[in-house]
Amino acid sequence: MQTKSQIRELLEKSGIKPNKRFGQNFLIDLNLMKLLADAAEIQKTDVILEAGCGTGSFTAIMAERAGKIIAVEIDHNLYPIAKEQLSEFQNINLLNADILEGKNTINEQVTNMLSLAHKDFQGRILLVANLPYNVATPVMMNLITGKIKADAMFVTIQKEVAERMKALPGTSDYGALSIIMQALGDVKIIRILKPSVFWPRPQVDSAFVKYVRSKEKCDRIPDVELFTKIVHVFLNHRRKTIHACSRLDEAKVIESDQWDEIFTQCSINPKERPDQILPEKYIAMACCIHEIKRLKED
Repeated sequence: MQTKSQIRELLEKSGIKPNKRFGQNFLIDLNLMKLLADAAEIQKTDVILEAGCGTGSFTAIMAERAGKIIAVEIDHNLYPIAKEQLSEFQNINLLNADILEGKNTINEQVTNMLSLAHKDFQGRILLVANLPYNVATPVMMNLITGKIKADAMFVTIQKEVAERMKALPGTSDYGALSIIMQALGDVKIIRILKPSVFWPRPQVDSAFVKYVRSKEKCDRIPDVELFTKIVHVFLNHRRKTIHACSRLDEAKVIESDQWDEIFTQCSINPKERPDQILPEKYIAMACCIHEIKRLKED
């Protein structure tokens, strides 16, 4: 583990400073690093994805416990530092790349590495990381609904994002992130972190968050992609009524004249707003539309 002074020395030797554009706020409290690693209960069969490995301090802690680590660092200045610091570990694949391709897709090279490693180790796929604030939400959403799905996530994120993950209907924080995460798994805020435990200090509080994918919850949804589209149909226009949103269905989830019948079947008041509807109601709509599409194909 690296202290604040050690991280500063590593950067100064390379003639660089933390890059605000990449959201570089290094976690410098060694006890908190250990807490996050302990919370993940990492096993030798687990495959870990770390987005934004920085100088490799937290990576080294996990490498002693995990089967395989895919560590991704976008900054070409930090990458050689991390490579040198982690050179003794044989179970780390270190990539100098953007974790995202475009805005909403995990880098294909990363997904391929995760898939191959998972075949070898047969354990869980975990996201364990001090996530850069600017990519936290799309990275997590991709690992919930995308091609490669994480079994669990143990991450440091902006406190505001953590609150959105747990938000309840009718609150200002409730949105697509809340609905999708709560529909497919269980969220717990482990600890709130003050800016002083990072270097440089961010302007906001952060949080350690635990998210565990629930097989029981996932089994209720026959088509996760369809479910996600439905959530966005409504939450993209959260201040309008459910009825009005259905007329703005740009994804063409279903014929516009069928929405009213779906609302009736799912016991949804079309005069309510999307941010007043429970995740279970969005699941009900997804199941109903999936069945309609299946019958039409038959």
